[in-house]
Amino acid sequence: PATVIQAVAQGKEAAQSAMRLLKGQDLAAGRAKDWQAVEPPKVAVPVQARNKPPHADPVARAQGFGEVVGALSEEAARAEASRCLACGICSECYRCVSACQAGAIQHQQRPQEIKLQVGAVVMAPGFKPFEAASKAEYGYGRYANVLTSLEFERVLSASGPYGGHVKRPSDGVEPKRVAWIQCVGSRDASVGRDYCSYVCCMYASKQAIIAGEHVAGLEKTIFYMDIRAQGKGFDRYYERAKGEHGVRYVRSMISRVVEDPSCHDLIVQYFDETDTLREEYFDLLVLSVGLTPNPSGVALAQRLGVEVDRFGFAASQGFNPLATNRPGVFACGAFQAPRDIPDTVMQASAAAAEAGALLASARGSEIEPMDFPPERALPPEEKPRLGVFVCHCGINIGGVVDVPAVVEYLRGLPGVVCAQDYLFTCSTDSQEKITALIKEQGLNRVVVASCSPRTHEGLFRQGLQRAGLNPYLFEMANIRDQCSWVHAGDHAAATVKAMDLARMSCARALMLRPLRQFPAPVEQTALVLGGGVAGMTAALSLAEQGFPTHLVERDAALGGLARRFDRTLEGLAVRPFLEDLADRVSHHPLIRVRLNSQLKSVEGRVGQFQAAIASADKSEQVAVGALIVATGASEYRPSQYLHGQDQRVLSQLAFHEAIAGGAGALDGVDSVVMIQCVGSREPEHPYCSRVCCGQAVANALRIKELKPLAEVTVLYRDMRTFSLKELYYQKARKLGVRFVRFGPEEPPRVRAGQAGLEVAVRDQILGQWLVLNAQRLVLGAAVRPQSDAPELASALKLPLDADGFFMEAHLKLRPVDFVGAGFFLAGAAHGPKYLEEVVAQAKAAAARAAAVLAQSQMLVGGEVAVVDAERCVACLTCVRTCPYGVPQLNEEGVAFIDPAACHGCGSCASACPRKLIEVQHHTDAQILAKARAL
Repeated sequence: PATVIQAVAQGKEAAQSAMRLLKGQDLAAGRAKDWQAVEPPKVAVPVQARNKPPHADPVARAQGFGEVVGALSEEAARAEASRCLACGICSECYRCVSACQAGAIQHQQRPQEIKLQVGAVVMAPGFKPFEAASKAEYGYGRYANVLTSLEFERVLSASGPYGGHVKRPSDGVEPKRVAWIQCVGSRDASVGRDYCSYVCCMYASKQAIIAGEHVAGLEKTIFYMDIRAQGKGFDRYYERAKGEHGVRYVRSMISRVVEDPSCHDLIVQYFDETDTLREEYFDLLVLSVGLTPNPSGVALAQRLGVEVDRFGFAASQGFNPLATNRPGVFACGAFQAPRDIPDTVMQASAAAAEAGALLASARGSEIEPMDFPPERALPPEEKPRLGVFVCHCGINIGGVVDVPAVVEYLRGLPGVVCAQDYLFTCSTDSQEKITALIKEQGLNRVVVASCSPRTHEGLFRQGLQRAGLNPYLFEMANIRDQCSWVHAGDHAAATVKAMDLARMSCARALMLRPLRQFPAPVEQTALVLGGGVAGMTAALSLAEQGFPTHLVERDAALGGLARRFDRTLEGLAVRPFLEDLADRVSHHPLIRVRLNSQLKSVEGRVGQFQAAIASADKSEQVAVGALIVATGASEYRPSQYLHGQDQRVLSQLAFHEAIAGGAGALDGVDSVVMIQCVGSREPEHPYCSRVCCGQAVANALRIKELKPLAEVTVLYRDMRTFSLKELYYQKARKLGVRFVRFGPEEPPRVRAGQAGLEVAVRDQILGQWLVLNAQRLVLGAAVRPQSDAPELASALKLPLDADGFFMEAHLKLRPVDFVGAGFFLAGAAHGPKYLEEVVAQAKAAAARAAAVLAQSQMLVGGEVAVVDAERCVACLTCVRTCPYGVPQLNEEGVAFIDPAACHGCGSCASACPRKLIEVQHHTDAQILAKARAL
């Protein structure tokens, strides 16, 4: 052994000498060794098995707040290492390298510097939660039952420390009273975090609702300053939290929390809105911590030469929120400013569009197509071998449905040869296990009982393809949306229904047959509806990525509603930006601007649409592959508060236009009162118009700039100046702008007088009615959908939401997509937005459309209708019935359905009097088999 050890050592020395020689370095410098003899242990080392890492059952694991399980403890790791080291001193024999199956030991590993040649850089380093211990008054780190919101999120999680059950860390007891404290590390100059973190109000409301679902009778209290539910659909969610789920919202900023040492309850003292000191006990306290820039992201920005603001967020560069001071480097998500998930997803797509414009000439050069194994043939005589996989979906399903009982039941169904359950069937490891089981057990049909096929069917079909199965040999049972969510109060009934739904899917799966898709050409041209900021930005982004684009605007000029704006809340001049944008669009060689024009109809399918565009003197058909709806919104014209009756009463936008000309608009005006939420957050229109609070602050700051001594009073319900806009709200307060809060049950009252307008408001802080005299009354009028939105939606067969705005495919996952393939959405047509948000969403829509247009061809067919031509009598029922105009009579005089254009809706199949049209993958036999199984 000694000879071998010496040989290893001398070989290393020789390698060092050779390296130095080749580099022209001194061979001897620094190589003297101070050798010390080490006696090897003279003890017998017993043979022992390797230490196995701990493995907890994924359903029942409770290893703490960390997600990672299965790692050796430090003690166990040392014990494992000692099995080798106890035999003697390490001689670098390299046996450990060959023994380590994971390949984790690399003796030659050295620091590496990799140089990549890239055309663009996207910075998305994310955020870091605020360190709650910095706010010592809340007791975090000292009191066991004070958690951060991120920790409480883990408590609610099925993979969290308590398996999804809400318990107190101090004693494991289920709490009866839980409180949330908002703005911990947000809107707080004392910790250098003056801004609003944007997401805290909504995630606290969500946590309160979910906690109430976990613990019957739970009392839920949220202490807040302003509820900022400005996102699409958020205000409805907030109202449901109050009205349907019993969440109590208390407007108060908590400054001190103490613990009762006898029971570890938390004592919260606060002043309520009547200025009364109150004290309440809570079993658990959740601190809604804010978003702070990730320190590693700030360090990265410094290395890249990207400017950051005083907080560490990427410094804003005008109207493009993605741009940085360094060309070709873009920032998105919470690194740009605090953002929620929909906005982050939009910004990510927008950043991709920016990078895509720079890389347009290299498009496709680095693509590696998915490599699936050859598809296994499925002879007609081969008996079905069905694999069924049931998902716990955390506790979404597993907390209601007895999943093991469902699995055991399914194992006894005809054709089922394999049934398993997984905590998350969509996870990568579960997908790999399913693929392996398909191969090992020769499965030729697969059923997944989990969540919605709307979001996950494509993922599971790819899993089948990786196993060599046709993707249409897959069926999905939705036991979450259609079972556990709607029967959360009756676990036994939910379990029985889950068995029924899965049994029906299994019966249908036995009837499935392989289907084929085929390539069809893509028209690499886009159509953008709307010539406002959203439409122009989307068209320009597409053109810069190399795609010809038609821009259709019904007015005689480009610009839309933005033509009425002078400057933004941040002080950016709108008109020069708008003029430059319109000029770039008008002169771009790949953009054809069609003014005074409207879309009349659209036919075809994604990649091949035929759009009819009508102008004053002609109508024209254009072929396009994708279509973006960016038709904007309109300003509500109030009928309350004397608007339209007294010329001293203006909307925020009209007042903004008036003061854009300078101080002359304020001659004789010493007092201005603003009333917010006019036409918003009311029973008929229960949504927040998002931009009104910021517009009020912008106008108030402009008044103070033009006439510093003028009195400005803003009457509001909640000031929703979210994210970095909070800084301008604080600035307005410092300049003397007064903010008075009123409740919806007692709105302000307005009376006209000779000397001015009298505005009476009940101040919720003082609990008294105030009478304000004003020379101008400015109303925060709501943002409304365009009046012709229903007509356009009908022509395009696209959905509107309950408020009349166009509805996206998925609020968080697909915020700029429609359900209909090939259609995309941008700007205020989607919902109220600030200009910089409009720009980001327009670029995001362009990126999504470019993903379609970048393909020369795409796969079509599969789930489409087919006609039995031999039995067709050309009655034309299908031609009249199809909402997409696909069926036509061919040269033989029988109905023909183009598989490339068919949407698979089944209207023709259900209407055909001879029942000779069949929708593949939804045949009568398959549907009846499913019905009979019920």
